[in-house]
Amino acid sequence: MSIRYIAEYAEDAVLALAIARKEASHLRYTQSTLFDESIDADWVNELEQNEQRAEKIDAFVSRFGRLQDFIGEKLIPRFAALLGENPKSLLDMLAFAEKMDWLENAEKFIAARKLRNLLVHEYMIDSQLFLQTLLSANTATDMLLAVVNAVAGEAERLSLPSPQAKRL
Repeated sequence: MSIRYIAEYAEDAVLALAIARKEASHLRYTQSTLFDESIDADWVNELEQNEQRAEKIDAFVSRFGRLQDFIGEKLIPRFAALLGENPKSLLDMLAFAEKMDWLENAEKFIAARKLRNLLVHEYMIDSQLFLQTLLSANTATDMLLAVVNAVAGEAERLSLPSPQAKRL
């Protein structure tokens, strides 16, 4: 008999994936509504006068950061434990995710962390930098969503139970 995963970690991994999917869905929605508009320097410069746009930006930045944190702090670590791995640092975690083909490039994930910080701190200071950062975050969002999809594919390959299944 061959063990595919450590069963005692399955519930935590399945729960983490369910949360990641929900967060990814919210981020995908915000991304699609925000970037449905043509975003340029004028659009960014008008943010102070347009509260609806500013709220979209806030939602996008919040959801972008939240999903990124969840992937690095919960989703990948829980799936690593499920597979018998115990990476200690974020860099180890990202290297493991690359090895598993859940993440195409760890450097891009780390760069996305910098984008989040720029989105928060450059919001009203440097409109050109904010514009470039926002457009880069749009691309980075696709990478985050791809990680969630790749981990979901792993869960499917492992035939993990659904999140509704409870231990008896």
